[in-house]
Amino acid sequence: MDVDEVIDALYALPPALFTAARDEAAARAKRAGDPAAGKRIAGLRRPTLAAWTSNTLVRAKPEEVEQFRQLGQALRVAHRTLDGEQLRALSHQQHVVVGALALEAQRLAEEAGTPVSDTVRREVGQMLYAALADPEAADAWASGRLSKAPAPVTEFPGIDPDAVPPAPPPAPAPVPQPEPPVPRPEPAGRRPDRRVEAARVAAQDAEWAATAREDELRVAEEARQRTVEAAAAADAELERAQAARDRAYAAVAEAEERHREAGRTAREARRAAKAAGRRLRALTGDAAGGTEGGGDGGDGEGG
Repeated sequence: MDVDEVIDALYALPPALFTAARDEAAARAKRAGDPAAGKRIAGLRRPTLAAWTSNTLVRAKPEEVEQFRQLGQALRVAHRTLDGEQLRALSHQQHVVVGALALEAQRLAEEAGTPVSDTVRREVGQMLYAALADPEAADAWASGRLSKAPAPVTEFPGIDPDAVPPAPPPAPAPVPQPEPPVPRPEPAGRRPDRRVEAARVAAQDAEWAATAREDELRVAEEARQRTVEAAAAADAELERAQAARDRAYAAVAEAEERHREAGRTAREARRAAKAAGRRLRALTGDAAGGTEGGGDGGDGEGG
């Protein structure tokens, strides 16, 4: 058994089918005499719907996955080295690419027979942002075996100290000249103050973190709303169940009363039947006795 192939096949399944298929594969490995493989397979965790959607994207778009990882590497380098021009270009690109890939993941999930909501699409986007900022998250994402979202990343790697030189010493006081000095043009190719560039990068990081947190807030709000709606539906179902229970109890009480009444009526009818039987037997006996006496008298008169 090729365990990696089995794992890839398991994580390609919709989450609803994962657990049963995992347990069957683990049992099959143990029957084949490979307990280590069985233990490894049995320890796999079922992916969340968002993780499965992300895995579906990774398996279907390997070229886009590699390009996305290169974008993440370039962004991390630009943040470390304070390459302002590169950061401006890549920062816009990252938002465009993340949005496009998250939409594509949603489309692929629906195509695979498991439609997902916009909330799940935004969760996939958060995974993509984490993969851009953190190389370990990028490796986990690119494996196509995510079982849950990686830990959220709020900022890119820190600035390389060598990229920010110390502040230059203050310029010496100008020497008085008999005539106004002729302005000299700045040397060609003079680099801007790196501290300003560092502040600009920090501001971009803060904006990116704020966007990520706002997305998380929207996801949490939608989850809260779903929970509230589910609780309201459960309350309504409980009320219906209680009403049905009350109706059932009332029906039982009514049936028991009818049963008792029917029992009384049956007993009274039985007593009436017995009494009627006794009267019938009494009347039948009297009639038989009167007939027999009349016969004897007739015989005597005739003799």
